[in-house]
Amino acid sequence: ITNTNSSVKTINQKIEHVWKTQEEQRQKLYREYSQQFVTLFLEWDISVQKTKEEEEKLANLCHEQQKIFQQARIVQSRRLKKIKNLYDQFLKSMADFEKDHEHLLTDEQSEVRQGMAMLQDTIVMETQQQELAIVRKSLQSLLF
Repeated sequence: ITNTNSSVKTINQKIEHVWKTQEEQRQKLYREYSQQFVTLFLEWDISVQKTKEEEEKLANLCHEQQKIFQQARIVQSRRLKKIKNLYDQFLKSMADFEKDHEHLLTDEQSEVRQGMAMLQDTIVMETQQQELAIVRKSLQSLLF
């Protein structure tokens, strides 16, 4: 019995020793990997935070860029309207100028025609007076 008890005790001690050794190794392995996992998770979390910050910065930059493009479009649209208005004014001014020029030419042509008619009348009168004077002279020379 003593021998059996002793054997059981020895076996129990060996099992307990193996169990403790395995538990210690398991704990050691757990600590090593736990520390590595914690470190990796912290690094991953930091990386995620940085990515979120960069994402926010990029979103803000995109929003600002969009505002700048919208403002540029507004400015371009206003300038285009100014160009169109100026072009319309130019066309109207040219049309008015052509009408005025046409009236001026018509008025000038009328004045030239009137002047020509007056000159023609004057020439006709002078010619008639000269012919009349010649006829008088001829008559006077015949009579006297």
